[in-house]
Formats: sequence, structure tokens, C-alpha cells
Amino acid sequence: MPDRTVRRGPRRGITGWVLSAPALSALALFLVLPLLIALWLSLFNVQLNSARPPQFVGLEQYRRIFFDPDLGAQFRQALLNNTLFALAVVPLQTTLALGVALLLNQKLRGMAVFRTCFFMPVVFPMALVAVVWRIIYARDEGGLLNAALHALTFGNFEAHDWLGDPATALASVVVLSIWHGVGFQTVIILAGLQGIPPSLYEAATVDGATRWQRFRYVTVPGLRPTLVFVTTVTTILAFRLFDQVYVLIRGGGLHAATTHTVLYDAVTIAFEGQSDVGRASAITLVFFVIVLALTLLQRALLSMERKART
Repeated sequence: MPDRTVRRGPRRGITGWVLSAPALSALALFLVLPLLIALWLSLFNVQLNSARPPQFVGLEQYRRIFFDPDLGAQFRQALLNNTLFALAVVPLQTTLALGVALLLNQKLRGMAVFRTCFFMPVVFPMALVAVVWRIIYARDEGGLLNAALHALTFGNFEAHDWLGDPATALASVVVLSIWHGVGFQTVIILAGLQGIPPSLYEAATVDGATRWQRFRYVTVPGLRPTLVFVTTVTTILAFRLFDQVYVLIRGGGLHAATTHTVLYDAVTIAFEGQSDVGRASAITLVFFVIVLALTLLQRALLSMERKART
């Protein structure tokens, strides 16, 4: 028996490595390798539209991002826009998804059709959705939103440039993003609701708990792991804001100072204008570290809160 145990140990270890090899290879190919390439490019002055060979500049790209008066201000403004977008989208979208999930969790006839309708926007690519919403936000009277408001106010509402006005540009992107992403969160929260044992609600009802008390003391604790996951994923996706801004800006709309984001700047710097790949790589790496730190901090705070309750 001891000999058999010794023989099986290495075999099981080798089998585990063989089974995990595809996942590890994909992780190295699509995550580790691009990060290493971006790190290498950030140390050089690489421009796509220049015939000169790459020049090693060390940490100069990072110094310019943080301390250059013009480039640093541009990066901070883009990061501020990302932060404002996340602060608006994450709580609003999560709250709306929770409310929709509670409604869709009812046992009513035809509920599967309603669930499909709420999830349908997630299926469409963001580029296509942004093109449609660009028509909705059109600044003339032919824009769907302006036409609807004009009709609802009996002609008292004048056409508004939703994407060109700095006061409404970012809010317009927030509304678009919530409409597109709320279905994804709803499906996850709905699965979490269906995982809560019905006996807990029955016991709370027997004890005389009101609907609000059942939601507070049964639903919310049962959904805590699901809400943590949804909040974390939504935060990461919110900081990855690019498609909707790029499509709407390319269509001739947004006010750059209030809507350009870090990823938008990185892409346009790398492939448009100066084609400065080195600087774009440095911006991407700095942004990756910031988002990773925020995600880890969020998870740590939620873990501390959960331990404090127990």
C-alpha cells in the first residue's frame, strides 16, 4: 500500500498539469504575453508613422504621464471621466438589475418571454448599440429623443445637442451603458435569487416578517456573494469604457474634455495622430495597475464587512 501511494502521487500531479495545460497556455498567451510586450514597448519611443528604429527611453513615458503639464493633465482628466462614469453606472445599474430580477423572479405565466426581452440588449455588440443610440441622441429635431420630448411637451421642448453639450455628454453615455448592461447583471442576480432556499422565506413569514424585512434579512444576505461578484465585474467593465465613446465621438458628437477616457486616449494615441505606441503602452499599464488595485481594495473591504457581520 505505501508503494502504491507513492506511485499514484506523481501520476496525479502530472495528470493535473496536463489537464490544466490548455487553460495555463491561454492565460499566458492572452494575458501574460501582452502585458510583457506592453511593458517592453513602454520603455521605448516607438512610433508607427516613423521610419526611425525604436529608441530606448527607460521610464520617460511614465514620467511624462504623471509629471508633464499637458500629458499629465490629459491623463488625469481621462481617469476622472472613468471614475465618474463608474461611480454613476455601478450603483445605478446594480440597483436597477436587482429590482428587475426581483420582478422577474415571480411565478407568472409568460415570464420566460420577459426574461428574454430584458437580456436581449446584451446580445447586441456595443458598436451596433452605440450607432443606434447616436441616432436617438441626434441633436436636430429629427433625433428620436428630441422628437419624443417635443411631442410630450406639446412643442415646448427645443432640440438639444445631447452629445455635444458637456453637461449631458457623459450622462448620455451612462444611460446607454446601463441600458445595454443591465440584462447581464439581472440574469446573474436572478440565478442568485433562485438559489435562496424557499424555506427561509416561509420561516420569516411564519414569524410575522413584513415584505421589507424578508428582503432585508433573507434576500440581501442570501445575495451577498452574488452582489459582490456583480459589483466587481461591473466596476471592471465600467473602467474599460471605450466602444460607446469611440463610436459616438467618431460620429461627430462628444465633447472630448468631458468624455474621453483612458482607453480611448490609449487607442487614439497608438493608432491615430502621432501613432505613439510607447506612450500608449505606458498608459495602458498604468491604467491596468489602477484598476487591479481598485478591484483588490473593493474585494478586501467587502470581505472585512462580511466578517464584521458574522
